[in-house]
Amino acid sequence: MSIELCVLASGSAGNCSVVRTPAGVMLIDAGIGPRTAAQRMQGTGVVPADVSVVLLTHLDRDHFSPTWAATLARNDATIYCHSTKINELRRSLDEAGDELDIRTFDGDSFQPIDGLWARPIHLQHDQEGSHGFVLEGFGNRVGYATDLGSVPRHLLQHFCDLDLLALESNYDRQMQLDSARPWFLKQRIMGGHGHLSNEQAFDAVRQALDQCERRGRPLPRYIVLLHRSRQCNCPRLVRQIFCRDVRIGPRLILAEQYERTDWLRPGYLKAAAGEQLMLAWG
Repeated sequence: MSIELCVLASGSAGNCSVVRTPAGVMLIDAGIGPRTAAQRMQGTGVVPADVSVVLLTHLDRDHFSPTWAATLARNDATIYCHSTKINELRRSLDEAGDELDIRTFDGDSFQPIDGLWARPIHLQHDQEGSHGFVLEGFGNRVGYATDLGSVPRHLLQHFCDLDLLALESNYDRQMQLDSARPWFLKQRIMGGHGHLSNEQAFDAVRQALDQCERRGRPLPRYIVLLHRSRQCNCPRLVRQIFCRDVRIGPRLILAEQYERTDWLRPGYLKAAAGEQLMLAWG
């Protein structure tokens, strides 16, 4: 068994992804409540009681819901957040936080699960920033980055030789400009500290693939696009843009707000009961 990823929800109404390894189950963000997560997990072979670790990119409400506190406490689960966010996290949990194992990370790699290393990557997002991660272990590497206003060079340096690349592709620029949103919100989103446009994300993915080819490394088997805006984006536009590069189209998966993905795993594996068969694309 290798690292497997299932995106339960991705978007402004809540973000949550499951990482399953031979040593345990982890969530990247928990922006939907445990009841909703349990519903999305149906057919995956995983339930909320299996979650032993939650790894937080940042603390916006769509990335962490304090309603997880009781479930995580029952599981004796660990929450990881950046060291600058721990006081804010404890305040959001109130007294429930006293029963939780909360640990911090800084710039160094750490092991949230035995055998799984996480390298945090600082990202520009609003005033407090966010973090992406490269997860490495059990013969696999996964890159995961959402809520970034721009693509730092160091992110692309780490996003090479991945089995799975997951990156935000939030908005279409023209749809954003034409929307009824107030101008200050448009500026926040498009100003370099908000979210990535489709074109910015497309350029970043192409650079990552180019880097793989220059180094003679294999391309990722999956390219997952996260956090798509329901107001200022649409799947058709996203596919049109990303399929301009023939390397991306067969690998492309669009994460959804209200529907989970299948398990994304390397190679061709027989589907478990209740799962769709996954193809080894690429």
